[in-house]
Amino acid sequence: MRMFRASPFFMESRGILQNIGTRMRLGYFIDCRSFNAHLVLNSQRRLSVIPLTETDTHPTDFAPIQNHIQRYRAIPISGDKNPDPKLVNFIDKLEDESAIETLHARLIKNGSIKDLDVGNYVLNSYVKFKLFRDARNLFDEMLHRDVRTWTILISGYARTRSAELGLRSFARMLVEEVTPNQFTLSSVFKCCSTRLRVGRVVHGWILINGVSLDVVLENSILDFYMKCGELSCARRIFELMGVKNTTTWNIVIGGYIQNGDMENSLALFRRLPSKDVETWNTIISGLIHNGSGRMALELLYEMAKVEVRFTEYTFSMALAVISSLMVLELGRQIHARVMRLELYNNEFVRSSLIDMYSKCNNVDKATTVFRQMPDSVFRKEKSWMDTVCWSAMVSGYVQNGKWMDAVGIFCKMVSEGIKVDKFTMTSVVCSCADYGTLEFGQQVHSLVLKSGHKLDVALCSSLVYMYSKCGSFSDAYLMFNQLNNRNVFLWTSIICACALHGRGREAIQLFELMRSEAIPPNEVTFLGILTACSHAGLVDEGCKYFKQMKVVYCIKPIPEHYTSMVDLFGRAGRLDDIKNFILENNISHLSSVWSAFLSSCRFHKNVDLGKRIAARLLELEPLDPQPYVLLSNISTAGSQWEESARLRSLMEERGVKKQPAQSWILLNGKIHTFAMGHKLVYPQEAEIYSYLDKLVCGLKEIG
Repeated sequence: MRMFRASPFFMESRGILQNIGTRMRLGYFIDCRSFNAHLVLNSQRRLSVIPLTETDTHPTDFAPIQNHIQRYRAIPISGDKNPDPKLVNFIDKLEDESAIETLHARLIKNGSIKDLDVGNYVLNSYVKFKLFRDARNLFDEMLHRDVRTWTILISGYARTRSAELGLRSFARMLVEEVTPNQFTLSSVFKCCSTRLRVGRVVHGWILINGVSLDVVLENSILDFYMKCGELSCARRIFELMGVKNTTTWNIVIGGYIQNGDMENSLALFRRLPSKDVETWNTIISGLIHNGSGRMALELLYEMAKVEVRFTEYTFSMALAVISSLMVLELGRQIHARVMRLELYNNEFVRSSLIDMYSKCNNVDKATTVFRQMPDSVFRKEKSWMDTVCWSAMVSGYVQNGKWMDAVGIFCKMVSEGIKVDKFTMTSVVCSCADYGTLEFGQQVHSLVLKSGHKLDVALCSSLVYMYSKCGSFSDAYLMFNQLNNRNVFLWTSIICACALHGRGREAIQLFELMRSEAIPPNEVTFLGILTACSHAGLVDEGCKYFKQMKVVYCIKPIPEHYTSMVDLFGRAGRLDDIKNFILENNISHLSSVWSAFLSSCRFHKNVDLGKRIAARLLELEPLDPQPYVLLSNISTAGSQWEESARLRSLMEERGVKKQPAQSWILLNGKIHTFAMGHKLVYPQEAEIYSYLDKLVCGLKEIG
């Protein structure tokens, strides 16, 4: 206990707790959320002072329970102080809600429920099945309650993240002068994970009352300070702990990872004398989330070398690392090992395999893995993991440009009754934006509303993006206004929508409104506002925001920012300013900048300057078809037909191929694609070309 007395908040905690103790002696109930006192008459001690705000209700689907009743009737029930071991074993093995209620009713009828141990066992069963309304009713009806009774209720609230109810129960427990034990206090600290001041008060109460600290309670205190971001305090507690187990080390390592301090987490990991699989998983997961994929892969190799057995979670992380590094061959090896260890039918691992193959551009193999799902995955009762596997497949199709396959699997997902999460809907909405399929995007939006999903920033941003890309700016702006708590991503989406539709002034107004709400723009936001200024011809404003990005927000420009500025000057015909801009910013090595410069030369029909720019661009990207095509178009615009033909021939000699332009149309739920310069391979090919010939003849007659 002495290690905590040196903590800087000890005196503060002691003062607060002394004040609380005074109020308790005056008969007041302490609300641990706000530290306000609520008067509770001592004569109403048996009356519950905690409002029942839980949403749990009694089950309405009463399954047949005859088998449970028959099994239960064979067990003798008495009113002895110690419950029959057979009864205890029976209660522990209850498997459904209706059986608990049936048992509870019979215990009330024969009076056995009055026994404290029996009541605790039934209370624990209610909590285990998250029937907190029933648990609360039983708790209030119990004539006698010991520390185990309170601990069961508080730990249940802690497990279901009902922190406020757990803290209120703890405060009432102290009012009724029931002394908590280490297990009770461990659950209380779980309720304090986001309430630093409350946790300090509880910690101070432990010190003042001389509660014996075991490693479990010390770990709970340590975890509490880590989750609240009090790293220095947590580190002092960790260093002064007499006994540290693996859980202790995992808490500290995980805490540093959570706060982005990978250096200290790795140092502690190396110090740990004995590492279990959870420790390895913790540090590898942290490296992945912090973008250190190669280091995570090295630790996976090291983990395999020391022969630590991989769990399902380890394999999932390994596949995530492979996805980020796109090492397909290693992914196949992991796949083979998964099959040897008979983990292939684990939905968690399977979804990771689908994601890995999709991100490594092998969507056909991902489809094979998906189709090999066992029949249990297609059972009548769908689980959360079913949703993950289907979502991974939808996302894989979207990432690889297979829009029709993504829509097909999405529609089947809905028809199979599998819950569609927000992540899947966001992926499908974004794909609708990329393919310009407004009608299907509207149907997905309708499904979002019918499913009862609450619009969050990610989903709302994707809907704004979809409506703007599909040409419906009014709907995009309507979606933007439906969300009150907007972050930088949502603001960026609507600013980019304004840029896409040539609404430069509106984009500037929204940008300034975002800044007035103290939301700092990021690099994508500035890219959107620069594009908006470019499309609207607002040169001075664009220059102002480019300078503001570097000076005020200290954002280093990326090639896209420089390209937008070149396009800004080029659209305004200020070609000399482009040359000065390239020299001032030392960006002559960026091919995208020269491409934008060349496009400006074409727009203003400056053939001589265009040739010089094209020559420079060909030095940087000799196999890029864009400079050949742009320069050829410039020559054609200047009636230099021979030069244009020479450039086309030069492309063929050097083996430079231009990707043919494509257009598509959605008709009867199917996308029909047309490529320029390519004959159609299509069932109605003859009819289409026949009609095109008629259109051409008609145009010639018109002149």
